Amino acid sequence: MKPSSSPALAPPVVLVTGAAKRLGREIALALAAGGWQVAVHYRSSAKEALKTVADCARLAGSAAAFGADLADEAAVRGLVARVVAHFGRVHAVVNSASTFEHDSAASFGFASLDKHLHSNTGAAILLAQALHAHVASRQAAGAAPAHAGRCAVVNLLDQKLWNQNPDFFSYTLSKAALEAAGTMLAMALAPQVRVVGVAPGLTLTSHLLTNEQFEARHKLSPLGRSSTPADVAATVKFALENASITGTTLLVDGGQHLMKFERDFSLM
Repeated sequence: MKPSSSPALAPPVVLVTGAAKRLGREIALALAAGGWQVAVHYRSSAKEALKTVADCARLAGSAAAFGADLADEAAVRGLVARVVAHFGRVHAVVNSASTFEHDSAASFGFASLDKHLHSNTGAAILLAQALHAHVASRQAAGAAPAHAGRCAVVNLLDQKLWNQNPDFFSYTLSKAALEAAGTMLAMALAPQVRVVGVAPGLTLTSHLLTNEQFEARHKLSPLGRSSTPADVAATVKFALENASITGTTLLVDGGQHLMKFERDFSLM
């Protein structure tokens, strides 16, 4: 008699915030190529999110889009539950979405700080909280610990936390708070969920930089190049899949955090 084969292990599921465009999209595609099923979060870029879903599905076989405003606490609290309702489970969250608006010490006010803290810090904490509750409930129900080592939260930070300048004041405060929250969450959510930070350097250009300016500033590092989207995505995948990493941050910036910049890259 031919021995029966065990059923194939279902692929892990990851929620990537801000995955419709730019770096979030690159992370989603890299994870899909690595066998993850991807929940593609977006705020208003529905068309781009559906494109990311289609591209991920071709790589992983399953992906879906989920719209939510990360400044809305109720929407954030319901996001992981929506992903679970669709996929049946979720193993990881990548907090890539980020509000990035300029202010300074002179123009700082509560409104700007609140906006950045809600979407960049508070939303990431609530999603980590919800993931932990989901994983713990599955364990309590006796669910098999498949992909247990991949139950993790990865928070996208910024090399400027280790190389500070006074620009983008509220944004920097929100990322500093998220870095501190990562340490506390790593202790609070263990052993069910790991928490890791990934801090890129200058990775993608913006409307604030010409192509020539971007290329020149991208080279300003000890290695002669900063991070690429592929570099950051590969590091996120590594953080999700290495079961021994928690409570720390991986800097992926070509060493830019070792140099002193008086201004933000976009304002140099």
